[in-house]
Amino acid sequence: MKVEITHHGAFRGVTGSCHQLLLDGKRSVLIDCGLFQGAETAPDGQSGPDRLEIPFPVDGVQALVVTHVHIDHVGRIPWLLAAGFKGPIYCSEPSARLLPVVLADAFAMGVTRDARLVERYLRMVEARLRPLPYGQWQDVCGDAPGVGGACRIRLQRAGHILGSAYVECDVAGAAGEVVRVVFSGDLGAPWTPLLPAPRSPEAADVLVLESTYGDRLHENRHTRRERLQAVVERALDNGGTVIVPAFSIGRTQELLYEFEDILHRQRVQPGPHAERWARLPFYLDSPLAGRFTRLYRELQPFWDAEALARVRAGRKPLAFAQLTAIDDHAGHEAAVRRLARSGEPAVVIAASGMCAGGRVMNYLKAMLHDPRHDVLFVGYQARGTPGHAIQTWGPGGGYVDIDGERIDIRAGIHSLSGYSAHADQNDLVRFVAGMGRRPAEVRLIHGEAGAREALAKRLAAALGPGLRVMNAGDD
Repeated sequence: MKVEITHHGAFRGVTGSCHQLLLDGKRSVLIDCGLFQGAETAPDGQSGPDRLEIPFPVDGVQALVVTHVHIDHVGRIPWLLAAGFKGPIYCSEPSARLLPVVLADAFAMGVTRDARLVERYLRMVEARLRPLPYGQWQDVCGDAPGVGGACRIRLQRAGHILGSAYVECDVAGAAGEVVRVVFSGDLGAPWTPLLPAPRSPEAADVLVLESTYGDRLHENRHTRRERLQAVVERALDNGGTVIVPAFSIGRTQELLYEFEDILHRQRVQPGPHAERWARLPFYLDSPLAGRFTRLYRELQPFWDAEALARVRAGRKPLAFAQLTAIDDHAGHEAAVRRLARSGEPAVVIAASGMCAGGRVMNYLKAMLHDPRHDVLFVGYQARGTPGHAIQTWGPGGGYVDIDGERIDIRAGIHSLSGYSAHADQNDLVRFVAGMGRRPAEVRLIHGEAGAREALAKRLAAALGPGLRVMNAGDD
């Protein structure tokens, strides 16, 4: 039985995840429906950051399955509903709590700020949500198992952000044969803070696999914490601010968790900067990140064993004493002015993660020209975003254009790949190799050309010639 999958995004780049699993001549299931970011567009040119309409008919789409709530996986849901989609939206239980907050922000930014219309839209979304426990099968077409075109799905922990899942799909053929298709979504690294590591599926016939970091290896957890500490201690010496552009959900909470651990270690076993660490202020300057952080705290039952042990020991990984949340705009403007002018060391975590908008832009405009300050990138920077330009040209003393203004980069620019929420090349190979029944076909998505090519070669070398590895969309 040949499985048909139409990839509407994230198969010639990293963002815009949207994959349509065809069940029979009329029906299908959609896996994610996300925004394109930076300079990325759909290969057919019909979709991009400024072309959000759904370019394919949705009348046969039986259900939308959300792997996780990052905007490049869910940001076009408003346009999917506008196109006429009327089916259920399946996701994990934590994602069901997080998704309305993400979509409210996306709807307000991209459609309207009218509170009544946003609320009406959210009620529509929430009525469609069907939260699923991890590990539980769910029929999505209403057919009995084994009937041609029938499909059931199961979500498993992906370890990327809270609530993230990979999706196992059992699709029945006309003769009753069943093919298992697995969509990886975004997979996390084994040591991602707060989250249990992903485990390999028990079996797959076809695997649709992300490849964001398919061409590189991350630092280990101990090394990345040392480097994080070293960047901050440079700021302590320089009398400057460490600006951390971070995604509001996932990366922000992981960074808070790691900073709390550094502060704890400095109290238990003081280092040369212990007293200064004890006075160092941390600012979470993002209302949206603040809301997600509160939701993360409410969703403690889904944390991993290490994080729960810290809570039992009386620690507050996401709400430590030196952390201040800045919610109102006046407070944000005051913080930018004070930190830009003073010699006060500080750490500021602000969205957006790719420096494509949000409050982080004001910090960058005020501080990038000053060598006292540092910018720390802890996540992927898509081509065409200011973050990518700063990360690429900043270490050599280049410049960046922000809001039409040329800013010479004199601040220190640092990148810590170990804080990526994505699996690296070794993790991705282990994900496939660990299956009891390995797939005959792997389709690579969510990666630039070099990353896909490197991962394809590594998978072929590690798993043998019986494995067909291809770029999604090449069939």
